[in-house]
Amino acid sequence: MAAPALTSRAGSVNSLGNSPTATPSSTTNNNKIIPSYLELDFRSGARIEDLNRLIQEFSKHDQREYHDQRALEIHTAKDFIFSMLGMVQKLDQKLPVANEYLLLSGGVREGVVDMDLDELSVYARGTDYDMDFTLLVPALKLHDRNQPVTLDMRHSALCHSWLSLRLFDEGTINKWKDCCTMVDHINGATNYFFSPTLVADWFYESISVVLVEIQKKPQRGMPRVEKVERNGTIISVILGVGSSRLLYDILPVVSFKGWPAVAQSWLMENHFWDGKITEEEVISGFYLVPTCSHKGRKENEWRLSFARSEVQLKKCISASLMQAYQACKAIIIKLLSRPKAISPYHLRSMMLWACDRLPATYLSQEDFSAHFLLGLIDDLQNCLVNKMCPNYFIPQCNMLEHLSDETAMLHARKLSSVRSDPAEHLRTTIEHAKAANRLTLDLHWRGSALNLPSPQSDAGGEHQPDDRLAKKLQQLVMENPGKSISVFINPDDVTRPHFRIDDKFF
Repeated sequence: MAAPALTSRAGSVNSLGNSPTATPSSTTNNNKIIPSYLELDFRSGARIEDLNRLIQEFSKHDQREYHDQRALEIHTAKDFIFSMLGMVQKLDQKLPVANEYLLLSGGVREGVVDMDLDELSVYARGTDYDMDFTLLVPALKLHDRNQPVTLDMRHSALCHSWLSLRLFDEGTINKWKDCCTMVDHINGATNYFFSPTLVADWFYESISVVLVEIQKKPQRGMPRVEKVERNGTIISVILGVGSSRLLYDILPVVSFKGWPAVAQSWLMENHFWDGKITEEEVISGFYLVPTCSHKGRKENEWRLSFARSEVQLKKCISASLMQAYQACKAIIIKLLSRPKAISPYHLRSMMLWACDRLPATYLSQEDFSAHFLLGLIDDLQNCLVNKMCPNYFIPQCNMLEHLSDETAMLHARKLSSVRSDPAEHLRTTIEHAKAANRLTLDLHWRGSALNLPSPQSDAGGEHQPDDRLAKKLQQLVMENPGKSISVFINPDDVTRPHFRIDDKFF
C-alpha cells in the first residue's frame, strides 16, 4: 500500500527532515520555511507522482488510434465476419436465423471472458495483429425470463454445467444430435447433452468451408484472411484490411435471458453499482461458454459466463481505476505467462471485488491510479498465497482452487518482484507498447508503399468512400472507448446490421 502523505507543522520540522524516504522541498508559511514531502510507496520507495505519470504514459501508448481509414477498415472486417456467419447459418440451418452476437473489445487472451488459456496459441499485438475482439455467437438460445434458470450441475464443479437438450423443442434436438453425447436412462429414454467440443468441431469445419467458398470469388477490397486457427474450442481469425490486422476470437456459446439460480444469492448483497444502473440491466442474460473445470469432462461441461453483465458493470468503474487495471494486466500477461495459472480474468474479478469493498469517493479520485495499481498487485499476490480468488458472481466458486502450492508460490514470488519495483515494470510495459505501435506503423507504411487494396475501393474503383460513414464510425469509437457491442443481424441481409454499444442502438 502507499504510505500516507507526510504533513509538516511548525515545531516538527527537524524530526520530519530526517526521514530516510522523504524528499523535501520548501514552502513559505508566515515567513517560516517549511519543507513539504512527496507521497511515497512504503514498500518500494517509489514516488506516487512518478507512478501516476508512468500509468498515464502507458495509457497513451496502449490506446488505439482511430483515424477515418482505420475506422472504415474495422467496419469492413466486422461486416466480413457477420457475412461469414450468415453463410455458416445457411449451410445446415443449425444457428438461429435471427441471432444476437456479443462483440467484446479485446481478445480472449485479454481476459474479456473466463476461458482457460492453456490451449491458446501465443499472439502478440504489433507482431500478429493490431486490434483484437471476442465474438460470442449463440449456437442455442433459451430466452424465457419468467423464472430463474436452473441448470443441471449435478455432474459439474461450481460455475459449470452440463446442458440437456430436453430444455429445447424436437426440431432443435434433431438439428444438433450430431453435436451431442448420449446418455440412456433406465426407462429407455435417451438424453442428449450438448457437447462443447463437438460444437466447436462443427463450428470450425463450417467456418473453414465458408471461407474456402468466399475465397473462390475474391472481390476487390475484401479482407485478406491471414490466419484461421482452432485454439481448443475457440476459432481465431486474423483479417487483413488495408493496413490493419484484426484478430477475432469467435466462441460458440449458449445464450440465456434472465439469471441462473446458482447466482441468485449474489443479487441479495450490496454492490458498487447499486443506484448507478438498474438490476434489470445487470441480470439481462448470461452464457455458457465452451470450457470446462480442471476435473470436468471436456466433452460435456460448459462454464457460466456473465460477460453481458460485466459490460454493464464496466460503466460504473472510474477511469483512473480502469487505467490502473489495464497497466496491471499488461504487466501480469508478460510476467505470469508460464505456467498458465493466472489469467487477466482473475485480475478483473479482483477489481470488481475491490469496487464492492472500497468507498466510491475513494475509487473516483482522478490522481489515484498509482494507489489502485499497487492495491491490485497486493490483492493478486494475496490471492496466490492463499490460493483463493472467488468468482464475483458466484463467490462460493474459488477460481484458484486447482493451483498447486508450487505454482501459486512461484507466481507470488514473481509478483513480489513487481511490488518491490513497480516503476521499472511499468517502464518495461511502456516499451512493449511502444514497440507494438512501431510494428503497426511500419506495416502501415509498407502497406501504403505496396498499394495494398483498401476497403474504400470497390470492384470498379469508380466510387469514392462515404466520408460520412467513416466519420460516424470514428465518432462512435472515440465516444465509447473499450465498450462492447451487441450485434443484431439477419443473415439474409448482412448489409444492414443493427448494433448496440452498451444501451445505445444504431
